[in-house]
Amino acid sequence: MITAAVLAALAMACAIGSWRLTTARWTSRAPRVAIILWQSLGLAWGLATTGAMLAFGVQPYEIGVLPGLVAFAVGEAPRQAWDPLHVLAMIAGLTALAVLVVVLLAAGVQALRARRRHRVLLTLISRDDPGVPGVRVLDHPSAAAYCVPGLRSQVVVSEGALKLLSQDEMTAVLAHEAAHVRERHDLVLLPFAALRRALPWSKVVCEAQAQVELLVEMAADDRARRYCSPRRLATALLRFGTAGAMPTPSGMLGVHAQHVMARVDRLLKPGPELPVSLRYGVLALSVCLVTSTPFLWMIQL
Repeated sequence: MITAAVLAALAMACAIGSWRLTTARWTSRAPRVAIILWQSLGLAWGLATTGAMLAFGVQPYEIGVLPGLVAFAVGEAPRQAWDPLHVLAMIAGLTALAVLVVVLLAAGVQALRARRRHRVLLTLISRDDPGVPGVRVLDHPSAAAYCVPGLRSQVVVSEGALKLLSQDEMTAVLAHEAAHVRERHDLVLLPFAALRRALPWSKVVCEAQAQVELLVEMAADDRARRYCSPRRLATALLRFGTAGAMPTPSGMLGVHAQHVMARVDRLLKPGPELPVSLRYGVLALSVCLVTSTPFLWMIQL
């Protein structure tokens, strides 16, 4: 009973923390740290929410959540008699856990299929250009620049983007897209897209996905700044924003019009970096969230 109460309290704390994080101002000063915290909150919330229901459901076994589920799966008789509340909690917990796992797998399969189809399409309609080696070029008048993530990643630009941007601006854009590929930002976004699919009515989930999408773009901007001028990247973003850029295909990572001005302001007027002590404090909190929830699944309080 105590384990279920602790897990329920942890789930509530993660929900409140996520809501507060959507309005936090420090995240743009350390986007990678904020992304780690978002991932930790999401994982801890999912495990704590389902774990609270399952902990109450396996209470007749008088053991931890995970050992209780194993005992239930092998048909071991509990030490106490079942009652309707425990049965209902077991059903609700298993259902919630199954939904979260299924939507995550479904989102991953859908993304993989979209990228596979797009790679096949690119072999038919794109070409190489000696001016941008290693990049696929689409003969399309609208401006477009995006990456196809995965083991066989590709960076794609349109003919319209090549005409719109100067050489330095194109170098900045390509560095940004390469950062997406190198840091596998598609895997960062996947759980939040899956959670949005599972809870489409949740305002917090919707805002969390939007925040993580913006933080991923900011993290890629920071990586690109190592190879190009921030002003060049900001200028390229403004050109994309005013030129009516082509929408990024589903499952790919590219320029989002709703994020352009926030990213431009950050590039042109960078704020002070987050103090090292706060960075390590947030990382320590993230580690505690990720490790404490599985630990509570294992023990009986």
